[in-house]
Amino acid sequence: MNSIISGLLLGAAFGFVLERAGFGSPCKLTAQFRLTDWSVFKVMFTAIVFASVGIMFLEKMGYIDAADLFVPPAFLGAAALGGALVGAGFAIGGYCPGTSVVGFVSGRIDAGLFLIGLIIGTWIFADIFSSIEFLTSAGEYVKASTLPEALQVSAGVINLFMIAAALAIFVLGTWMEKQVGGSISAVEAMNACTVKQS
Repeated sequence: MNSIISGLLLGAAFGFVLERAGFGSPCKLTAQFRLTDWSVFKVMFTAIVFASVGIMFLEKMGYIDAADLFVPPAFLGAAALGGALVGAGFAIGGYCPGTSVVGFVSGRIDAGLFLIGLIIGTWIFADIFSSIEFLTSAGEYVKASTLPEALQVSAGVINLFMIAAALAIFVLGTWMEKQVGGSISAVEAMNACTVKQS
């Protein structure tokens, strides 16, 4: 019961932060596909780097053992196919599953319609799963379960590379945003969508 309550509280807090950042607006979210607003890229890269570096330091300090962490199998083919489908839905609908909930709770009707479509799609997927199950495990990479193992380098090297990549994304993203007049704020994104939908 405690895990359910903590999950709901963390989910609500996460949704609040997403909304405050403007990620409940399809205008701001789809701008990433036009490369005019790099906010989503910056947030995701920051989260990935923070988690990776954090795990490395916690392991170095003896708080955790990386060997005890669950690492799911890498199905590269399935990930590529799933990523393409989710990306297409994201670009067309303006939401991903998480941000559609944020948009719906914020009172956006389009997000509610997206959620309905998501539920219907999930039901169809479950109904035909037995015939497409082979796709969910396509392209399994069995040589290693982590990047350091696959590339035969230390976790520190991988983290340094990811930090450099994140910094490059921040610099490139900021430069490209300036070329088109800067990224839009959460309020501007909501107003822009309101104007377009009215």
